[in-house]
Amino acid sequence: MPLALYALTAGAFGIGVTEFVIMGLLLEVSAELGVSIASAGLLISGYALGVVVGAPLLTVLTAGMPRKGVLIGLMVIFVIGNAACALAPTYGTLMAARVLTALAHGTFFGVGAVVATGLVAPDKRAMAIATMFTGLTVANILGVPFGTWLGQVFGWRATFWAVAAVGLVALAIIIALVPRERGVPEASGWRADLAAIARRPVLLGLLTTVLGYAGVFTVFTYIAPALTTITGFPATAVAPILLVFGGGLILGNLLGGKLADRNLVGTVLGSLAALAVVLAFMTAGLHQPIAAVAFVGLLGVAGFATVAPLQMWVLSKAQGAGQSLASSFNIAAFNLGNAIGAWTGGMVIDHGPGLGMVPLIAALFPAAAIVTALLALRAGRVATALRPARSAI
Repeated sequence: MPLALYALTAGAFGIGVTEFVIMGLLLEVSAELGVSIASAGLLISGYALGVVVGAPLLTVLTAGMPRKGVLIGLMVIFVIGNAACALAPTYGTLMAARVLTALAHGTFFGVGAVVATGLVAPDKRAMAIATMFTGLTVANILGVPFGTWLGQVFGWRATFWAVAAVGLVALAIIIALVPRERGVPEASGWRADLAAIARRPVLLGLLTTVLGYAGVFTVFTYIAPALTTITGFPATAVAPILLVFGGGLILGNLLGGKLADRNLVGTVLGSLAALAVVLAFMTAGLHQPIAAVAFVGLLGVAGFATVAPLQMWVLSKAQGAGQSLASSFNIAAFNLGNAIGAWTGGMVIDHGPGLGMVPLIAALFPAAAIVTALLALRAGRVATALRPARSAI
């Protein structure tokens, strides 16, 4: 893989840490700011909704600009947003700072995915996307556990200062390694971009993304309270267990990218089915320490095995017009699923049937995603549209 691709991975690492690390610090944030755990969980939903709004908006506003310059500007927003999180005096200002940080997220991955696929041969595009998203998985294996430990020992604000520093390093690497384009991308116009997104295969891919990731984050948002309250682990054990989740993310991400280059539809359906099974059985597994740790790892594998396939699906459907916007919309779809999942988990905790049943409820989301994909395939339209995608990647 080209060296420039790993510059995108570095940026993805920084963004991944700031998105996920709050999940290991819900107890600390809720205690200091005087809010409930469910309210603290909404900081994940607020971030996700910021991505949903920022991804298409910033992608449209930056259309036609040099993509390297766009990536640099987005990392600057990222650094400023994390510094604001570290300084936030109240829950409301922390929420606002999280939303500001989120504005950079979707467009970075959307534009970055287009840049990544342009750096490699056609038969390596799904793996190129998976390589970029490896930054997210490494963030979970190294950044999130370290950030959780740092927040527990020195306070959660120290974690956000550390993430801002990571952003500065990622910014320097992007400046140094990502090549400048010859000229600037030709803007196709917002009408053509929206027409590309309105295609049935693209919309079905976006809906599948939303449903699949709602299932992942219904559980993962509240993984720290689940491990301490249900399984009985001490709070200090959460960070090491998150290492297991991070390992699952790396395995699932690379596996999904490799399989997607061979069979895009089969990979999407198979990974969603695996996710539904893992979530359904995790309800019982949380009551046994060894099983709980195993299911945390399996959740990472099944959850991230869908990332590269779904991103490649949407990119291949857009085909030219609106690729950057369609790619950004899919990142927004991931985060809309995150927001729905965090909200759903909070509702299950606050209004019943309670924290212990969150994984079983979460399993309904990937099951619904499978139904959506199967209905599309039954109609024959998505299957027909995906054949040229499979031959082109």
